[in-house]
Amino acid sequence: MGQTVAVVGGGKIGEALLGGLVAAGHAPGDLLVVEPVAARAAELGERYGVAAVDAPEAARRADVLVVAVKPGQVPDALGQVRDVLAGRAPGQDRPTVVSLAAGVTTATLESRLPADTAVVRVMPNTPMLVGRAMCVLSPGTAAGDAELTVTETLLAAVGRTVRVPESQQDLATALSGSGPAYVFLLAEAMIDAGVALGLPRPVATELVTTTVEGAGGLLTTPGSDGREGAAPHPGLLREAVTSPGGTTAAALGVLESDGLRAALARAVTAARDRSAALGRGE
Repeated sequence: MGQTVAVVGGGKIGEALLGGLVAAGHAPGDLLVVEPVAARAAELGERYGVAAVDAPEAARRADVLVVAVKPGQVPDALGQVRDVLAGRAPGQDRPTVVSLAAGVTTATLESRLPADTAVVRVMPNTPMLVGRAMCVLSPGTAAGDAELTVTETLLAAVGRTVRVPESQQDLATALSGSGPAYVFLLAEAMIDAGVALGLPRPVATELVTTTVEGAGGLLTTPGSDGREGAAPHPGLLREAVTSPGGTTAAALGVLESDGLRAALARAVTAARDRSAALGRGE
């Protein structure tokens, strides 16, 4: 990127971003981390070659300031950088502030920052820890295409991105933010079923986890559903596995009759509603 990126927060998500940027070729000398626990800061410095600084110094030097703390810590984190950012001109000089804090709206972020600060709200998910995140981006009032592009370039080091209006952030959270847990629950249930029917747990675990990984690969490989060059359709992939009168058809019949689709629809709705409530401070 050729820019200085400062990550405020050296937890798992902050480390995942730093590690992804270094692995993608970003110069460690252009990366800063704000981490108040000295031992953790030293660990990140040793592991990735990044410099640990305090929050005001990060705000002075950064071209992109990433807020990677827990939602409840956001006010304090922004309070530490506000005055320094106020001394930098909006636009070319002031950094883009990228928030990875779940549920914190751009309006809330902007209310704690100097006027006209470009803010981009991002909802990542936990596959970011292995470089396969799905990150959902929404711009604040002062952020335009340039700031969104900078953010996309930054996050390409840890996965994929999609832009949505902020009004759709809660729904995106319900699908991709919470989504890994749905997959983990399905995998857990499949493993338990295999064990209950007589497989050793290590064997059942390997069968299921490798199957989930492979199915994910098919879902993201163009043409895997037989339509050359097209984005795969889950329904077509499912049909390709399902022979009439076969084992898969028997299993899917049970899942359909037991209401799997309806249960998932209710789960996504509940997650969306809870995300909205958290955003309101409830």
